[in-house]
Amino acid sequence: MVEEFVYLGSLVHSSTQSSPDILRRNAITRAAMQKLDKQIWKSRITIPTKLKLHNTCILPIFLSGSECWAVTKRDVLKIDALNQLCLRKWLGIKWYHHVRNDEVRQTTGQPRLSAIVQARHFSLFGHIARMPDETDARSIITAYPSENWRPPGRPRTTWMKTIQQDLSSNNLSLDEAITITVRASESSTLETDVCVWCYVPLVVHATQEEEEGKKTGNTEENMLLKQSY
Repeated sequence: MVEEFVYLGSLVHSSTQSSPDILRRNAITRAAMQKLDKQIWKSRITIPTKLKLHNTCILPIFLSGSECWAVTKRDVLKIDALNQLCLRKWLGIKWYHHVRNDEVRQTTGQPRLSAIVQARHFSLFGHIARMPDETDARSIITAYPSENWRPPGRPRTTWMKTIQQDLSSNNLSLDEAITITVRASESSTLETDVCVWCYVPLVVHATQEEEEGKKTGNTEENMLLKQSY
């Protein structure tokens, strides 16, 4: 019996937690950044070009399989710390320059890496929520286990708990998110793949500002087009 193994590029650990896979992806991303240090990051290539190379060659290495991560608060800190390390490396910012993290993100126009991971969570959640009710994946997100099923001890962080925490940060419950996602997919003429980034937060703002959107013409479809890549 093995304690961990790699399957489809992701590390499956016996603890069923995502932290080992996040640490593994962290190390692989750092190694990739180091390999391109002299050829790319310390070269005379312009900042916009370095940003495109970073988003094209580096981010996919770390984000592979991130849709399924059950992220804890400690994991979020490690994810954002890795993002700052990568951005500061190709910007040439050292620790003694005393540049704040917010200033680095403002210079590059990059969101927090943890926010990108959260958006990918929402993308997978929206895909599952739009499935037929009889599918297994769809029934799992709406199932409510018995109160006595959990063994004693501190409950572990699961993917569904991560989704619920992300939704609560946007003032949305699980049932409301499922209802809004299904309603939006039925009424929209856009393809579902257009909602790749931050689908649920956009829907939240759409529901909170529905009347204002009707007056200004900022419909849900327009917001999705603005935010999609």
